[in-house]
Amino acid sequence: MIAGIDIGSRSMELVVLDGDKIFIKRKLPTTFDPASQIKNILKDVTLTRIAATGYGRKLVTEELTGCECLSLTEIKAYALGVSHIYPEARTILDIGGQDTKAISLLGKGKVAKFEMNDRCAAGTGKFLEHLATVFQIPIEDFGSYALEGTEPLMINSMCTVFAETEATSLMAQGKNPRDIALGLHGSIVRRTTNMLGRVGLKGPLVFAGGVANNPCVVSMLKEALDIEPLIPEEPDFAGALGAAIHAKVQ
Repeated sequence: MIAGIDIGSRSMELVVLDGDKIFIKRKLPTTFDPASQIKNILKDVTLTRIAATGYGRKLVTEELTGCECLSLTEIKAYALGVSHIYPEARTILDIGGQDTKAISLLGKGKVAKFEMNDRCAAGTGKFLEHLATVFQIPIEDFGSYALEGTEPLMINSMCTVFAETEATSLMAQGKNPRDIALGLHGSIVRRTTNMLGRVGLKGPLVFAGGVANNPCVVSMLKEALDIEPLIPEEPDFAGALGAAIHAKVQ
């Protein structure tokens, strides 16, 4: 069997193919010991070839023996994975744990242009996760909580620390916390729409990565772009699927 693994800053995903069919899907938190988590996610899986992508892709070669190990960039992995699910896709937005990617596609998994923010966690899942703790809201519920706001309050900074300062200052002024949360989500959408504009946004647009599970970001993105984004059933598995496809065709 052939597999793809996407080792991100927050989580890792595994897709194992048996011929053309997905045989196994697994997800684990990356934690501070990704080497051990790689062994855990591959437990009881016998492979002939694996392709790795993401921050920790080099660890796979170090940890695995007995099978061929390949490596590919996240851009290529997402292009292959998304194009497999949506052959008609022409733009990808991926917001993960600690980076954001905007990718323009030529078709058949070929990349025309891309832009990636990976220097800080501004506007990513980590940004939302940290600020959800400020509101004492589980990250899984933060998007729904923000959608209960009616007047989004402007948050000027995308720096996680400064955004937290702005949010706590607005709370101290007695502003509606849901409006503050809505404003925080709006700041992410403004940042990502600018990135999409720079790569040349064309529909269909596919929204992948863990933040695609956030209903507020999805709703505000749709309103800002006037486009209904396509969202895979499991948006955080797109990179691992693309890596598995890469391993299969090599």
